[in-house]
Amino acid sequence: MHAHPAVRWNEDGEARSARWRSEAGTPPAGRVIIADDRITADDAYGLACQGTALLWRGDFQNARQLLIALASRADRPPKKSAASSTPTSPAAVFHRYRQARSQRARTLGSLLVPLDTDYGIPLRRAPDIRAACMEAYGRAEEASVASLRELLGLIGAHEWRAKGIEIPAIGGRIHPHYGVFAPIRSEYVDLVATARLPAFMSSSSVAFDIGTGTGVLAAVLARRGIRRVVATDRDPRALACARENIERLGLAAQVEVVQADLFPEGRAALVVCNPPWVPARPSSPIERGIYDPESQMLLGFLRALPAHLEPGGEGWMILSDLAEHLGLRPRSELLAAFDAAGLKIVDRSDVRPRHPRAADANDPLHAARAAELTSLWRLAVR
Repeated sequence: MHAHPAVRWNEDGEARSARWRSEAGTPPAGRVIIADDRITADDAYGLACQGTALLWRGDFQNARQLLIALASRADRPPKKSAASSTPTSPAAVFHRYRQARSQRARTLGSLLVPLDTDYGIPLRRAPDIRAACMEAYGRAEEASVASLRELLGLIGAHEWRAKGIEIPAIGGRIHPHYGVFAPIRSEYVDLVATARLPAFMSSSSVAFDIGTGTGVLAAVLARRGIRRVVATDRDPRALACARENIERLGLAAQVEVVQADLFPEGRAALVVCNPPWVPARPSSPIERGIYDPESQMLLGFLRALPAHLEPGGEGWMILSDLAEHLGLRPRSELLAAFDAAGLKIVDRSDVRPRHPRAADANDPLHAARAAELTSLWRLAVR
């Protein structure tokens, strides 16, 4: 018996199976057929829309071209109807957008590629992705099958990890691991780098970085002269990523990375947290850096913050107001959460996002993205 899901198909008159790999946790398709270079994009798209997966046996580069063709068909705008012209709320637009993206992911995820026991791809003109797979999946033990779309994501993540992201505030690069939210939107990093430290804080004070991810904010605090920073996360990938980045930056003597569900033991003069921004359910591990079901992490952080602050200390919460513009969480709800936790607002700094989507008028969520502000809320115990 296998501990992992199996994908099953018939080939050359035989029933076959292999381990199914899906970082998003999607189940294997119930129907899988063999496909190669002879299939047309229209036929492939029709099968994928019906829930049939295609296990590729042709040229790898042709499979990539087919995936591009499938994406082009999936991205065609739907035909307008009387119902679609009726004004809808921002929340309805958001949920419809998420539903469409989910359907798109399922359709594009129907093109499958086999992997050997060492993560080699037994197809013509296939690249060597063994290092990328090792970083994401760990040591290989058996032959497996994954979607081509996921494998291309692994390749991209491997390249980001090797290259790194230049962060001026730390005087170096952050190298994100697969499945760990990357600090591409650097405006929130700049907020932490420039905000005035609590008046009583000295270099001997302790700071916490809650939900550290890549470790970027912990590194910012250390570069600002705080001699001891405790960075927490509960995701093993994030912990490994943060430790590697902190070591690479030469900050291991200042920053301790520990596994914890939100807070470590003790109190700190400064507690920093950048929780997910949108109260919705993530559809894959990487989305946990954006989506927070029912604002669980946000509210959990606020409720526990007073018990972990030194007298006179501050909690810095970095939060986008995108959820407010989408009609998912009103500002009054956030302020009520501060009040319920016994917290007061010391100050707030705002910055507008600089990512391309904020200026893309064709984005279904353009109105909300264009109005978005990212804020650093400085909070203290009342």
